[in-house]
Amino acid sequence: MAATPSPDDAPLSGRHRVAVVGGGSAGISVAARLRRAGVSDITLIEPSDTHWYQPLWTLVGGGQAPLRITRRPEASVVPDGVRWIRRRAVAVDPEARTVALSGGAELTYDHLVMAPGIQLDWDGVPGLAEAVGHDRVSSNYAPEFAPRTWELIRRTRSGTAVFTHPASPLKCGGAPQKIAYLAADHWRRQGVLDDIRIILVVPDPALFKVPAWSRVLEQVAARYGIEVRLRSEMTAVDGDARQVTLTDHANGTKETIGYDLLHAVPPQSAPDWVKASPLAGPASPQGFVAADKYTLQHPSHETVFALGDVADLPTSKTGAAVRKQAPVVAANLLDVMNGRPPSHRYDGYTSCPLVTARDRMLLAEFDYDLKPTPSFPLIDPFKERRTMWAFKRYGLPPVYWHGMLTGRL
Repeated sequence: MAATPSPDDAPLSGRHRVAVVGGGSAGISVAARLRRAGVSDITLIEPSDTHWYQPLWTLVGGGQAPLRITRRPEASVVPDGVRWIRRRAVAVDPEARTVALSGGAELTYDHLVMAPGIQLDWDGVPGLAEAVGHDRVSSNYAPEFAPRTWELIRRTRSGTAVFTHPASPLKCGGAPQKIAYLAADHWRRQGVLDDIRIILVVPDPALFKVPAWSRVLEQVAARYGIEVRLRSEMTAVDGDARQVTLTDHANGTKETIGYDLLHAVPPQSAPDWVKASPLAGPASPQGFVAADKYTLQHPSHETVFALGDVADLPTSKTGAAVRKQAPVVAANLLDVMNGRPPSHRYDGYTSCPLVTARDRMLLAEFDYDLKPTPSFPLIDPFKERRTMWAFKRYGLPPVYWHGMLTGRL
C-alpha cells in the first residue's frame, strides 16, 4: 500500500524517535533498514512527490533510455510504517534536536539522519541559468533538460561541442564525460565525427582520480579525437552569442569558444539551509554535513548521522556509495540508540559506471585509498565491456527499486 503524506496542517507535536531528512536513495534506504530492524516512529521529511532514479539520466541524454522509466511516485518507495511529512526542511538545531519545516512547523527528534542531497547552483556560473534549456545548452543533471541533450546531439552534424565539469564536488563525477563519449560514438556511427570539434573540460589534473582507469579513459578520448582540457573549468556562458568562457587554472588564462552544443554541468553544494546550519563541516566550502569518514556520525552531535551527497566525505558522490553507506548508518544508529558506540565502518567504497560508447562500459569501483575493489574479481575492470553496459541499462534499475530502496541490498 502506498504511503500517504501528512497534510500541511497535520500536528507535529511530540518527539519523533528518528527523523530522516531527505527522501532520495539515501534517506529511503536508511529508513527501510531501520524498519527491517524493528525501529518504529520513523519520520521522513521530503517535499517532492516524485522519486527519481538519477543514474539513468546519462542514458536519457544519450538517447538510450526514456525519461519516464527513471520516475516513480515518492509514495511508492516510502517504507511501510514510516510517517512521511511532505514539507521542506529549512533549518536544524542539533542542540535542541529540532528541525524547522516550511510553513512554520517544527519537529523534535531523538535521532537525526541527514540525507537531503545536493543542490545544483545554476547561478554559480555567470549566464548559465539563463542559457540552460535554450541556446543549444543542456544538462543531464536535471530531468527537465536530459531529453533535450539527446535532441541536440541528434541535430548536431558539424561545429563545436563542449562538455564541462565543475570544480566543486558533484554527484556522479563521471557523468560529465560519459555523455561526451556517448555523443562522440553517435556521431562516429553517423559518419560526422570528423566534422565536429569536441572539447571536454575537466578541472582535475587527470581524467579520473584512479590512475589505472584514467589511462583507459585517455585512450577513449583519443579514439574519438576529443580535446581534453585538464585543470580547466567553465567560468561564463553567453547564450545569445553561443559562447562559453573556459579558464585554464594551470596558467591562469581564459579562452572564449563558440559552441554549437554545450553540455554544461553546474557547480554543486549542500542546500543553502544546510550550509547555514551548525552541522555544516567547517572545512567544506560547499557546506556539506560533517561526518566521521568511517562511522558517518557527526563529530559534534552523536545523535546525528549523514550519508549520501550531502555528507562531507572524501569519496565520490554516487548511488553505489549510498548502497554501502546506508547499512553502516542504520547499524551505527541502532548502536547509539542502545547506548553503544558505533561499531560499523564504511571504507569509502564507491562505484562509477563509465559509459565509453553506446554499447560499452567500464565499471570503476574503489575505496578511500583509491584501491580498486571490483565486485566481479574474475573480470578485468579496465576493459570496456558490452555486458557492463547492459548491466547498467537493464540490471541496475531493478536492483535499485527492489533491493536498495527496500533495505535488502
